[in-house]
Amino acid sequence: MASSTTALNATVAGHPKENSSSFEDPVLLRTTFALAMSTMYKAEVPLYGHLVRIVQNVNQSKVPSMEEAQRLTLERHGAIRLGTSLELQTVRRIFALIGMYPVGYYDLAVAGLPMHATCFRPIERESLQRNPFRVFTTLLRPELLQSDAAKDIALKLLKSRSIFSDRLMELLDLGERQGNRLTEDQAEAFIPAALRTFSWQGIAAASLPQYQLLKSEHPILADIACFRSAHINHLTPRTLDIDEAQAAMVQEGMAVKSRIEGPPARICPILLRQTSFLALEEKILFPLTDMHTSHNVDSGKDAASELSQGSHQARFGEIEERGAAATVKGRHLYDMLLDKAMQMANSIAADPPTTDKIMREAFEEYPDSWTELRRQGLVYFEYRLTGKRIDTFDINKEDPGTAVLEKLIAGGLIEAIPITYEDFLPFSAAGIFQSNLQTPSSSVRETSAGRSTSDLQGFESALGDHVFNLDELYIQRQNESLTACARALGLNEQDLVEEYREGPSNGPPNKTVSNVSETGAVGT
Repeated sequence: MASSTTALNATVAGHPKENSSSFEDPVLLRTTFALAMSTMYKAEVPLYGHLVRIVQNVNQSKVPSMEEAQRLTLERHGAIRLGTSLELQTVRRIFALIGMYPVGYYDLAVAGLPMHATCFRPIERESLQRNPFRVFTTLLRPELLQSDAAKDIALKLLKSRSIFSDRLMELLDLGERQGNRLTEDQAEAFIPAALRTFSWQGIAAASLPQYQLLKSEHPILADIACFRSAHINHLTPRTLDIDEAQAAMVQEGMAVKSRIEGPPARICPILLRQTSFLALEEKILFPLTDMHTSHNVDSGKDAASELSQGSHQARFGEIEERGAAATVKGRHLYDMLLDKAMQMANSIAADPPTTDKIMREAFEEYPDSWTELRRQGLVYFEYRLTGKRIDTFDINKEDPGTAVLEKLIAGGLIEAIPITYEDFLPFSAAGIFQSNLQTPSSSVRETSAGRSTSDLQGFESALGDHVFNLDELYIQRQNESLTACARALGLNEQDLVEEYREGPSNGPPNKTVSNVSETGAVGT
C-alpha cells in the first residue's frame, strides 16, 4: 500500500480543483449534503434536534474562537453499516464526489463485532476546516459469524437487495467521467438521490422470523441485512464540554448512557470522548413470507402484499468532545492506562461512578500540560509563527545544548497548536453499542490462539482502493507546518522536521504503525 503522503498527493493531483464555475466546489457540495442529512435525520429522529440544541447552547457558553465556531456550526459525524463489497465500493464513489476519502482501518472483531471499518472524511487541512464531515462506515465480515444459519440468511438477503437508485448510479458514472466533479444541475439531482441511500425505510427487506434469527445472532447483524437502505444510525454533533452537555441531557429527561466513553476529563483534552441517548424502539413492517427475491430501492415494495407490525432498535443520539490527536507513542500510553483501569473496574464489578474514579486515577500517569505532551512526543502539533522577528533572537547564543525548535518556542518565535483528532476510538464505540443494543459480549467466531482478526488487505480489496494511514496524515501536517516555519525564518527546512522526528524526547517514533492500538482497532 502506498504511503499516505504519496497517496494524498496522488489524490489531489488526480482530482484538481476546478476553477471553472461550471462545476460545484466539492466542499460546498459536502456542506449541502451534510445539512440535508441533518434535516432528514431530525425529521426521522426528533430527539436529534433536541440534542443539537443542547450542544449549541453549551458551545455558545464556552465562547470558542472564530475558527472553532466555524467548524462547530457544521461539524457532524454519521455512522452507516454495509453488507457487501459492492455497497462499500459504491459508497466510496458517493463520498469521493464530496471530497471524502477512507482514512484508517478499524478491526471491530476485537470488540466482539463481526465487522471492520473505515472513516470517510476530508484529508486536507483547509477542507477539514471548512467542513470536517465524517461518516464511519462498517462492512460485515460473514466469515466471522458464529451461526452458519444466520450467515446463510444474511448473505441471501444482502445478495438480493440494491440500496442505490438507478439515477444515483448514473450520476456517479457521470461525475467520475468529469474527474469526480458535478455541475450545479447534476449536484441538485445528486443530493436527494444519495440521501435516499441513507434514509429510514419503514418496510423491512426480511420477514419477521428472518429478522429475529439474525437479531438473536447479533442486533447489528439484523440492522445490516434486514433493511432496504444503509440508514444512518446516528448523526453526532461536537461539543466543547461533554460533561455539561450530558448533564443537560439528563435534566431534559433523555435516557442517557450511564457514563462517558473515552479518556477522563483533562486540562488538556486528548483523542475523543463520547456519550449518547439510548437507542429508540422504532416501528417497522415485515413481509409475512421469507424474502430472498430481488428488491430494489426504486421499487418501493416487494411482491409480498401482506405485512406484519414489528419494531427495531438501532438508532441513537450521540455527542462527542474532540481533543488533540495522540501520536503512536501517546496512544500506546492511552491503551495501557485504559486497559489497566478497565481490568481493575471489571475485577470489582465497579458501578459507573467508581469506574470513572478508577479511570481518573489511572490517567494521572498521562501528562496533562501541552508542554509536556509535546516534549514527550505524545500529541501531534501544528507549528505557527507568532510574528516576532528572528533578528531579535540569537539561536546560537541561547542554551547551546537545547534543540533549535525548543529555543524558538521558548523565545516566542513559534507557537505549538495541538492538532485536533479527526478520527475514532475503538472500545468507546463498543461501550456505546452495548449500552444501546444490549449486545452479547461477542458474536465473532473464535480464531486460533494468538491469531489476529485484522484484515486490512481484505478490507481494501472490498473497498477497491487504499486506506489512508491516519498517523501519516497527522505527521505530514505537522512536518509541513515545521517546514513552513523554517522557510519563513530562513532556517534549513529539514532542521526542524528531522530534529522533531528524531529527537530522543520531543518527537514521535520515526515510523508509523497501523491498527495496533485501541485507537486503531474499532470505530463507532
